Parts: sequence; C-alpha cells; structure tokens
Amino acid sequence: MKKYTKEKLKKKWNWKQWIPMLFFMLIGAGCGILIVRFMESSGETGGTFGQKMLTVPGLILAMYFSILLHIIIHEAGHLVFGLLTGYEFTSFRIGSFMWIQEEGKLKLKRFSLAGTGGQCLMTPPDLMGGKIPVVLYNLGGSMMNLIVSFLCFLMYALIGKVTVLSTVFMIMVLVGIGSAVMNGIPMRLGTVDNDGYNAFSLKRDPKAVYAFWFQMKVNGETRKGIRLKDMPEEWFKIPSDEDMKNSMIAVQGVFVTNRLMDQKRFEEADNLMEHLLSIDSGIVGIHRNLMICDRIYLELIGENREEILEQMLTKELKSFMKSMKTFPSVLRTEYALELLANGQPKKAEKIKAKFEKMALKYPYPSDLQSERELMEYARDNDKTM
Repeated sequence: MKKYTKEKLKKKWNWKQWIPMLFFMLIGAGCGILIVRFMESSGETGGTFGQKMLTVPGLILAMYFSILLHIIIHEAGHLVFGLLTGYEFTSFRIGSFMWIQEEGKLKLKRFSLAGTGGQCLMTPPDLMGGKIPVVLYNLGGSMMNLIVSFLCFLMYALIGKVTVLSTVFMIMVLVGIGSAVMNGIPMRLGTVDNDGYNAFSLKRDPKAVYAFWFQMKVNGETRKGIRLKDMPEEWFKIPSDEDMKNSMIAVQGVFVTNRLMDQKRFEEADNLMEHLLSIDSGIVGIHRNLMICDRIYLELIGENREEILEQMLTKELKSFMKSMKTFPSVLRTEYALELLANGQPKKAEKIKAKFEKMALKYPYPSDLQSERELMEYARDNDKTM
C-alpha cells in the first residue's frame, strides 16, 4: 500500500455545512415571531394572558411537528413525481425508519444516513438515447412543499384573524417554504448535495445522467439482494479526473471502489481511493469519510502502521464514525480497529454483536453479507488468535 501523508487527509473548512443550521435558526425565529404575534392578539380574541401562555407550548410543538410533516411531504413529492415520470418504488425513509419493497410487500427496516432527514429511492426507467426524466423526480419534493404551503396559506387567509389554528397554518407555510428553498436552490450542504444541486448537475452534463441512472439502478439491484461484485462489470466505469468534479459522476467512482472492496481486490481499491481522495472532485463528505474508513480497514489488514492509523483517525473522522455508528462498513472498521490495532478481541466481539443486532432491521442483506466476510477476513489476520 502507498504511503499516506497528512496533507492528503486535511480538509478545508466549508462554511456551507452551516447552511442547514442557519435555515433552521431562521425558521425558528420566524415561528417565534408568529407565536409572539399570537400572544399580543390575546386582547383582540378575548382570551386571557394565562390561557395564551398555556397555548404557547402547543404552538412550539406544532413547529416541530410541521418540520417532521414537511419532511414526509417532501419525500412523498419525490415518490409522486417519480411515479408520474416512469420510476418504480424502491424505498421510503423518514429518519431511521425505512419502508422497503420486498417480494411485493412493504417491510419496515432501520437505516440512517447522516445529513438527511429522509429519502425516497426509486428505480429509474431504462435509458432512452442516454436520457431519462430527472428534473421532476429531483425537484418533486420541493414542489410538494410549496404546494402544501400554498394550501396552508389559503386556509390562513380564510380564517382571517390570529387564532391558534391560523398560527399553526402560518407555521406550516414558513417551514414549507424554508424546506423548499433549502432543498430546491442548488447547494452543497455539509456531507450531501441537495436536490436542486443534483438536478442542476444532471442538466449540465449528459454523463451525469448515466451516473444518476447507474447509482439508482445499483440501489434497486442491492434491494433485490444482489451484491456489487455480482452486478454487470460494464456498469462500473471509472470516470476521468475531470468528470469526477461533477458530484453526480463522483458517486460512480465511489461505487467502483465499493465493488473492488466487495471483490476483495484490496490493493486496487486502496490505490483508487487514494487517487480519488487526492484530486479535486465532487465527492461529498459522507462518501469521502466512508472511503477513509475503508482505507483504515485496509491499513489494518495490511501493514497496520500505528502512525498511519493516527493520521487517518482525525477528530473529524471520529465524529463522523460516531454519527454513523450503526452503518455496516463503519462497524466493520471499528471491529477491525479493536481486533488488529488495539488488541481487544472482547471489545471487537461486542461490536460484532452490535452489528448483528443492527442487521435484524437493515434493509440491504447483500451489504451485510459482504461486511461479514470482511470482518471474518480481519479475524483471520489477527495474529493473536
């Protein structure tokens, strides 16, 4: 394996990762103004100040409920507009609760992804002349947020005065518009690209359309229980360095490394990951950090150099691994760390038990099979056993 350098592991501070927090602060401030306005209207509506004070906690809860409701509405928008443009349902996730289609039935699983409140994945139609419909599916969530916000504003206008119900409707309007803007205007938000950015990337570059089709197709095949190593070789094309600057195409490169890991072509996987991490690319934070986790695993089963592991296990990466503590490849790397770096087989077994507990509700059994094999490979490399 090639030599690691600290310079390659450094990452520039990105102010854009704070945009979601700023949006939530603005939404919270707007909702606060609405609640204060409701309080000031107590004289007009005949209610006492005490009655209004008892209502305020309910309005605060309504704000949080509106956020949750608009997440559901947003993902439902992807589903509706996806079905209208020829996509097939694959999965629907809110928080860590995921409904996935298996053998014609909906089954509840558990899956979480840092930086996302929900996700609706669908299998795309076949490519026709290198094209598929992409804009409505990607922007369908924001469009649905705006549609519901408009309907809520109409209800607010019909009520015509400041009441508990009208305030709730306006909170729904504010949260809906905020969600539509945050997801619809092209932005890179922390570890993921938003829907608008994806739609913009697809319209700019025809190669990105194939990459989008590819990753959605792979997800659909994974849902059927097919492993990456068993999918068609011709799907997994390594993009050029120039094409990797497009965030949508960059995912294609990441999937190639994942397939090499599944095939246990470890040296090729490590070389490709080192290259992809060193170039100027559109690889989003979550994929970048997962690739570093994979490289830590490869270092552990290879030369297992303490100084290299320390360089890769940065404070940022440890924080990421904590936020993805139930993700299969993260658990696999933690297992290998305890076993091969720390010499703690008992702790490693506890992590493996945690893995098996997670596996009971995990939606993709083919991923679990691959990760179990990698944990077994790490165990076979443990010289203390």
